[in-house]
Amino acid sequence: MTAVLVALWEANYRVYGARKLWKAAQRAGHRIGRDQVARLMRAAGIRGATRRRRVRTTRPDPEAARPADLVRRDFTAQAPNRLWVTDLTVAPTRTGAAYVCLIVDAFSRLIVGWRVGSHMRTEMVLDALEMARHSRGAHIAGLTVHSDAGSQFTSIRYSERLAEIGAAPSVGSVGDSYDNALAETVIGLYKAELIRGPHHRPWDSATDVELATLGWIHWHNSQRLHTHLGDVPPTEFEAAYAARRPDHQTVGNQYTDPPGKPGRFSSDRLCVELAPACDVPLRRPMSCWERAMPAAGVVGARRGPAGPTGPRGGVLQC
Repeated sequence: MTAVLVALWEANYRVYGARKLWKAAQRAGHRIGRDQVARLMRAAGIRGATRRRRVRTTRPDPEAARPADLVRRDFTAQAPNRLWVTDLTVAPTRTGAAYVCLIVDAFSRLIVGWRVGSHMRTEMVLDALEMARHSRGAHIAGLTVHSDAGSQFTSIRYSERLAEIGAAPSVGSVGDSYDNALAETVIGLYKAELIRGPHHRPWDSATDVELATLGWIHWHNSQRLHTHLGDVPPTEFEAAYAARRPDHQTVGNQYTDPPGKPGRFSSDRLCVELAPACDVPLRRPMSCWERAMPAAGVVGARRGPAGPTGPRGGVLQC
C-alpha cells in the first residue's frame, strides 16, 4: 500500500498531506483509513507542501479613483460567473522576476484566466482577463470581479475592459489582505505547490515559470481535490452543478440562469446536494469565509487560541 500512496503523492505534484492523500486513495478505490495513510507517509518519508510568507506585489495608486467594495469579505457565489477574484504574485528566476496573475471563479475555485510575464503592468492583467473572457463568455451579465487596490486594478483600461464584459469592478481596502482573502489563498497554494513546492528548482526565466504554471493550472482545475468543494476538482463540481440544474443554460462555457430563476445554490449547499452526482460521501463544510482568517470587528470570524502577539487563525481552505 505504501507504493500506491507514494504513486498518488507523486501524481499530485507531491503536495498532498495525509488528509488529501487519504481522499485521493479513496477516490482511486482503495479502502484505507486516514491514520494508516499518515503512518505510511511517515514511514515513506513523504509529506505535504507548506506555505510561507507572501511577498507584496501590488501597490495602490493614491491618485486613482477606486470602485466600491461590493464583496465585503463574502466570497460565496450562488452560481458560476457570479464572482471572480484576482491577484498578482511574483516568482524569482535566474533572469529576473516573473509576475503571475490569476483569476478565480469563487463558486468552484476554477482558475478561469491567468498570465505570466516579466512585468506587472496593466497589460498583463488585461491578458488574463481576456483569457477568462474567452473561456467563460464574451459578455457575462451579473458578474463581479474583485481585486485588491493595486494600481493595475484601478486603471482606466482595466475598468473599461470590465465594462465591455458586463462585469462590475470591486476593490478592497488598502493594505488589508482579508478583503481579498480568496485570491490570496489560491496564490498561496500556487506558491506552495509549484513555485516553492516539492518539485521546486531554480527557475530559468519567465517562460520556464509559464510552462510549469500551465501544467499546474490544468491539474488544479481538473484533478486537485478541494476541501471547500467536498474534496472534488472544480471541473467535476461545475459539471455536477450543470447536471443538477436541467433548466440551467450555457453559452459556450458561460453559465446563465433562466429569466426569473436566479441561482439557488451556494457552493456550500451544493457540496451536500450533489453528493450522489459526485459519488463521494460529503458533509457540509464551512464556507471559505467561515474559515477565513480572523479580522477585528467581523461577525462570525473564527479565532484560534491567542498567541503572544494576539489572536491567530487559519487561512481559507481550498
